[in-house]
Amino acid sequence: MDSGPTLLSAVRAGDTALLESLIRQNNDADMTDAAFRLAVRMHSGGMAQLLLNNGADPSRCGPDELPPLREAVDSGSPALVEALLDDRIRGRYSESELLEMKDLARRWHRTGVEAELRRLTGSRDALVRTRVQDDEYYGVDEYSLGGMTVRDGYAAILTHLEELLGIRSSFAELMARAVSHDKDHAAWGNVTILLANRRDQETWTAAAALRTHPEPSHRRFGAEVLRLTHLFDDSDEDAFAAPALDLFIDWSTGEKDLAVLTEVLVAIGEHNDPRAGAALIPYVAHRDAGVRCAVARGCSTWQEVPTAFPGDVREALLVLMADADPVVRQAACLTVAEGRDRYPDFAGAMAALLGDTDRRVQVTAVYGLALHDDERCVEASRLLPPAPPGTPYEYELDAVWRYTMRRDNL
Repeated sequence: MDSGPTLLSAVRAGDTALLESLIRQNNDADMTDAAFRLAVRMHSGGMAQLLLNNGADPSRCGPDELPPLREAVDSGSPALVEALLDDRIRGRYSESELLEMKDLARRWHRTGVEAELRRLTGSRDALVRTRVQDDEYYGVDEYSLGGMTVRDGYAAILTHLEELLGIRSSFAELMARAVSHDKDHAAWGNVTILLANRRDQETWTAAAALRTHPEPSHRRFGAEVLRLTHLFDDSDEDAFAAPALDLFIDWSTGEKDLAVLTEVLVAIGEHNDPRAGAALIPYVAHRDAGVRCAVARGCSTWQEVPTAFPGDVREALLVLMADADPVVRQAACLTVAEGRDRYPDFAGAMAALLGDTDRRVQVTAVYGLALHDDERCVEASRLLPPAPPGTPYEYELDAVWRYTMRRDNL
């Protein structure tokens, strides 16, 4: 089958998983470029970026084959704007045009999507609002009125254009853009990442001060900025590591909001320090599955000695592998699978999960047994139920093949 036309079909259908699969099979550069141009015309920024990252050549597009940057900003899609501002295309735009687009995004953001749509269309009809995935990581809301459809990613677009132009907005202004949306929105993601990458004392102090804010959304925002500041620091000496852990451990003891507490526990788990494990253990039996999942994942970042978890962490992981929630069971199993601890009870707990009612838990258990050189993974992989339609390729199962290669080459 010729995969070329199917690339275009995948773009038209908005099927990112199919497009990713077909890109791996496609050897036709002309078709990749055509798929990129189609993705841009359809305002599918995520697909356009995917094709750019896999060989699409924007220099082969004529000036009339890409929509004006103004159209992309007006669309409200952060992913589309970022694709059109990719390093390989950015030279098409002058600084004055970028400044004009910044002002356009700011107007949409300040006026509000509904008010601006009503002004442009003159419609008094009911506004139709739906949540859509704008790129691989973040969603936005899409609004339709009077035959016009836009997305509400203007705060994220404004933040991106300011960064590109070297404009440093205040912490307070950036926070206001983020907390007007939920955590999965592109505006929240863009702002927290931007602030975390500043890695300066001014930003740290402003984020830490939010710990006592009465609004949970503000506390959660502050916690994420602090968490990412430490997480993104790849220097030999992370100046914020020790103060972050102290702050988060103390914070966890008094936080009542579940979403904020989960963020704080995730942050604790990202520190390679024995105190992190001790701080997580009390939440093993917490009533909220999200909190327990944060504990299961947090235990993965450190071990007391090169090959073993401390005894209380071992016991916590065994409890979490038998949790009532499948997401928690999978998270705990993955931590055990990828850890270096060959505690015999771990193999038994993973083997017990081979009969789990959730297929993803079963796959993780097979993966873990393979990493632990346990022969039971081979037969278990054969007995897995068929993957549901649309399931992405399960790379974890490749570990079984690698195990058999190690076994047979001994």
